[in-house]
Formats: sequence, C-alpha cells, structure tokens
Amino acid sequence: MVADKASAEERRRSSNLVRPDALHVTSVMTKGRELAIVVEDGTLDEQALGALGYKQEFKRDFTLFESFSVSFSVLGLLPSIASTLGYGLGYSGTGGLIWGYLIAALFIQSTAFSMAELCSSIPTAGGLYYCAQVMAPPGWGPFFSWFVGWSNFCGFATGPCSVNYALAAMLITCGQIAYPDYTPQTWHIYLTLLALLIMQGIVTMQSTRFIGWVSKIGTIWNLIIIFIFLIWFPVGSINSPKTAETHATWTTFENGTEWPIGWATIMGFLTTIWTMSGYDAPFHLSEECSNANVASPRAIVMTSVSGLLLGWPIVLVIAYTVTNITDVVAGNYGQPFGSLCLQVLGQRAGLAMFALNIVAQFFVGQGCTITASRVVFAFSRDGALPGSRWWSHVDKRTKTPVFATWGVLTVAALLGLLMFASPVAIGAVFSIGAIAQYVSFTTPVALKLFFDNGRFKPGPWNLGKWSRPINAIACLWLLIIIPALCFPAVKGIDLTPLTMNWTALIYGGPMLLAMTWYGVSARKWFVGPRVNVEFVNGVEEVGSEGGSGSDEMMGEKR
Repeated sequence: MVADKASAEERRRSSNLVRPDALHVTSVMTKGRELAIVVEDGTLDEQALGALGYKQEFKRDFTLFESFSVSFSVLGLLPSIASTLGYGLGYSGTGGLIWGYLIAALFIQSTAFSMAELCSSIPTAGGLYYCAQVMAPPGWGPFFSWFVGWSNFCGFATGPCSVNYALAAMLITCGQIAYPDYTPQTWHIYLTLLALLIMQGIVTMQSTRFIGWVSKIGTIWNLIIIFIFLIWFPVGSINSPKTAETHATWTTFENGTEWPIGWATIMGFLTTIWTMSGYDAPFHLSEECSNANVASPRAIVMTSVSGLLLGWPIVLVIAYTVTNITDVVAGNYGQPFGSLCLQVLGQRAGLAMFALNIVAQFFVGQGCTITASRVVFAFSRDGALPGSRWWSHVDKRTKTPVFATWGVLTVAALLGLLMFASPVAIGAVFSIGAIAQYVSFTTPVALKLFFDNGRFKPGPWNLGKWSRPINAIACLWLLIIIPALCFPAVKGIDLTPLTMNWTALIYGGPMLLAMTWYGVSARKWFVGPRVNVEFVNGVEEVGSEGGSGSDEMMGEKR
C-alpha cells in the first residue's frame, strides 16, 4: 500500500495535469472537474486524449493525407456509385440521378461540416457517442451515448458486408461476361464474399504504418480510375451518337417505382447517401493521427467535398452515355455497372473498365474494414458490447485492434447469409448502413443544437457563427432520408415478401434489442465513456476514484 502511494506520487512529479478547457476539448471529465495525468513529455495529441479520459494506445503514424486516404478509400466514388446505380438511375432515370445526386450531396455537406466541428473538439475514436454523452440533457447522457454507439456499430457492421457483397457480385459478373455459358449460383457469390473478407482482415490486422501505406495506394488508384472513366466512357462509346442530348438527359425522369416521381427521386438518394458515408473515418482514426484536432476534421471536410466535386461528374457521364436504363438495371447480369460498361464500351473494353473498377472496390472494402474495427474497439473500450474485453484488446506487436477486426468481419459473414433469402433482403444492408450511419452522425449534432447550453467547447477547427444554421440543416436532412430509405419500390398487390423493403426491420430489430438491453440491464452499469487514465480532483489524490482538493494549480507541471 505504501509502495503504491509512493509510486503514484512519483508519477505525479513526472507528469502534467491537463485541463480540458485549456486544450479546447469537450470532455466528460469537465463536470467533475477532474484533471487527467499524462506523462511530462506527452505530445499535445496525447494531452488532448488524456483530457478526454483515455490513454494513448495506438501509434500516431497517420498524417492528414493518410487519414484522408482511408476515408477517400471508403468513399470510393466510382465503385460506390457503381454498386448502388440501380437505385438512383433505376428509380428516377437520368434526370433523377443527376439532380438527386447534386441535391443529396449538398445536404450531406451540412452533416460532414457539423461532424468535423465535433471531431476537432472531441478527437477520439468513439467521438460520436462520446459527444452524445456530454451534449445530452442532464441524466440522459448514458442513454444517448448507448443509442448512438449501437447505431454506429450497426452501420459499420453492415459496411464490410455490403461493400464486399457488391464486389463479389462484380467478380461473378466478370465471369459471366468472359464465359457466356457460366451460370452463377448464390453460393458462388457467398464464397467469394468470404475470401474477400479474409484478405481484408489480414491487411487490417497489420501495423498502422502499413495500413496507411495501403490506404495511400487505394486513394491514388481511386483517383486514377475516376479520371480514366470520365475520359474513356464518353470518348470510347460504341454508340451513335456517343452521348445523349443535353435537354433530354437533364429533364427525363423515368419512374421505376409505383410512387410519385418526386418521391421516387428522393428514394434514389440512396446512391448518394451510401456513396458519401465514409467521410467519418478520420473521426474514428483520430487516435492514430498526429495533430488530430486539426488534421482529422480537415480530412472529413476534404472527403465530403471530394464526394461532391468528383462524384457529380461521374453521375453526369453515366447519365449522358447510358442508352437503355432497363437493360442496365434489370439486364442479364447481376451488377448494373457491368451491364453499363458493356452497353457503352462493348465487351472487351467494357470488361477492362469493369475490372479496373473492381480493383478500386477492393480498396473501398479495405477502408471500410479498417474504420469498422476502430468503431468496435472504441465502443468495447467503454464496455458496451458483449465480449468487450476481447474486442478492446490492442495487439502488442502491431498496436492495432486485431480481435475487433475479426469480430466485425464475422458479423459481415453472417449478414452475407441474407443473400440466400432474396436479392431484396441482402440489398437491405445498403439501406441499413445508410440509416444507421446518419442516425449516429446526426444525433450528437441535434443534441448540441438543442441542449448545448454552453457545454460544447469549440476546437481549433470550428464553424463559428455558422455552426447552428449548418447543424439545423443536418437535422432536417436526417428527417427527410429516414422514411425514404425504408420505402419499398412497389405497393399494393405487387408488395410481397420478396419485394418488401426490410430495412426498418433489419435495422430496427437489433436497435430494439440493444435499447431493451439498456432498459433491463445496461442502464444500471453503463455510464458512457469510461475514463482509463489516472486523474485528480484538484491536486490532492491520484486514482481512478478521484479525490478532493483545490484546482488552483490546474495545468501546471507536476
């Protein structure tokens, strides 16, 4: 006991006491006036993380570009648009695709900018549910933290499944194009999905430095493939004329649903929403990034703006070059982009373009797996997932959450079994990811907008006087997209179990179980983010239980 006290005193003498306000972070430790103890030579990043209540466990090998590389890889503009082309183009034609992408992408900027502001103030892997904890009304912090954390988990748990299911379908489509006599089976797609998940798991379990190197390659490849597509598609088209007439392209709305064309266009927002849902990756990687409270929010904004400025030209090229929408959306091949490549470029050139896109899609899945593993780690660190002790383990050699990586990929493999039910059932993982992500993105923003009362401490990257208006637009955007993503394309007698949109059930089911668990059990022990650094109340006592005393010496070196 004497030795423990002596050791604690020695740590205090060689450490700094960090004050959240001085570091411009919004911390759960502010309410109790606790001061985190960090090593004397700790960097500003380590001090900021300590002020948030967490010790440094990862290596900070990510720079701004590497953090952006992961998120841009998750964005994967061309492969992501290709994966969900059947929604934007199939639901409302070329006019709906063009205007729908532009409108949705502009609204999404409000969510991304709001998130970047939160990230600058709370640069931690679990920042979304952490912010929900500190911004919620008094007494409601653990409830909202639990809700946001589980929604974020559901979104990222479906991510590796949806991305790699689309990739597996693309690979099988290549087989169909190259070998016309080949008849694909569902189990072929599933085994391909499993192989992809294993490969991405092996990469994700490596060191942060190696992951950053792979992510940079993915970003460069995705940029190259975008420019190849933008030039090759209109120039190399085998059709005459090579592109459609401008007025018809922008004003033709072909309703592929049984709802009014305006609502069908909104339903087609899924293409944009799912494509632009990777910009939160820098938030979850902030504990591995240097200068995190500036670099991470900048990476978020760079990713979202890239999605608008580079994604819309891709959509325009598709709209101008497609000749038969029905053949693309419901043709002989199971992947609309494969049919589009053949329709525009012919078999050999089309197969080459499709193959280049497949490589880009692999990097999308890789980035999604990396980010998902960090989400699982962060939520498990705070004890909110079954088996948290395992999922929060950081490998001593690689300094990465290896168990969390394979845990999230196991969930993805189980979700992949939905493909044996129906195409609509497995297609629901795209909508689930979109709803789950945007609920977790926007709930902390709404809490900040309505219940802040001065508790939020803006970081070095902030929106200033535009914060509240932009936050309000982000909240409005969520209210628009939630019902749209849950609507089936058909109604009346055409609505059957095979054509029903099961998004509400597949997302709502796990969330209902999670909230029931909270009501029955977790509310008794889940307190939100768990402080795992030593701290003092004032300067009197060191320990996880806190102490008493004065805070006159806050921020001084001890």
